[in-house]
Amino acid sequence: MSLTVFEPATPRLHRTELAVPASNPKMIEKASRSAADIVFFDIEDSVAPDDKPRARKNIIAALHDIDWGTRTVSVRINGLDTCYTYRDVVDVVEACPRLDMLFLPKVGVAADVYALDVLVTQIENAHGRSKRIGFEVMIETALGLCNVEAIAQSSKRLEAMCFGSGDFAASTGARTTTIGGLNPDYAVLSEPDKDGRRSSYPLDPWHAAQSRIVTACRAYGLRPLDGPYSDFNDVEGLLASSKRSAALGFEGRMVIHPSQIEPVNNVFSPAAEEVARARRIVEAMAQAARDGRGAAQLDGRMIDIANIRMAQSILGKADAIAAAAR
Repeated sequence: MSLTVFEPATPRLHRTELAVPASNPKMIEKASRSAADIVFFDIEDSVAPDDKPRARKNIIAALHDIDWGTRTVSVRINGLDTCYTYRDVVDVVEACPRLDMLFLPKVGVAADVYALDVLVTQIENAHGRSKRIGFEVMIETALGLCNVEAIAQSSKRLEAMCFGSGDFAASTGARTTTIGGLNPDYAVLSEPDKDGRRSSYPLDPWHAAQSRIVTACRAYGLRPLDGPYSDFNDVEGLLASSKRSAALGFEGRMVIHPSQIEPVNNVFSPAAEEVARARRIVEAMAQAARDGRGAAQLDGRMIDIANIRMAQSILGKADAIAAAAR
């Protein structure tokens, strides 16, 4: 283990992050009753330019008038390449001490996050705020992926990175049919069988980008989040995509429709048998330590400190889910 260790960001349950257009007060109110771990009000892609001032007012009203309990509430502001960013930040952050996070899209370089940090820090200092707003960024351009490791170290406010496959495809020229889905052309052919027939096996075109984002996040103490799956009627596709993300190490994903919350929460929650085995691993290692041994056996397999770390991660998430359900 390296002597250089980056402490984990502010811990938050982050299986699902529900996108809510800030121009729609009814959807905002409904989101407050959802089972999403995090709700973010979107002033970016889902809000037309003429509606952005009204969307900011809707956010301010929602954060003052609606009881969000202990749920994390975030705002996705417009990108730094627009004329809306400073107004998004100043209007909302100054008026909303309840706000937990800001979500910055299309981050390309570490300086993008630094610029936002400077502005938010000045607002907090001017208003004497003790609560520090956290940041989440979207990696959804070729430039952002090229600089993902530097971006991951750009601010102590940074907590999470989310992969956006839709804009990433546009940035790289990749062909896609469903945001977050596969492309049937991205496949490999098997060797011919005895009758000359060949089978086609689909591959995941997002795997390389996702893997790099997960690695950068885990190296620097951040939470990696997968982006949306746009076809909310395709539950089977959503589940398959989410399971691939979870297998890679993602903490959760963005959801764009309330119907996606439950299946995604389930995918990114440890199963009961996983939790039970994690507890047995911890108990077996505790007994080994009492016996003066550095490893133990469980169900015919060797377990050691690496197993402990994985088990503790599972138990920590299970405890957070249980606490959120109370």
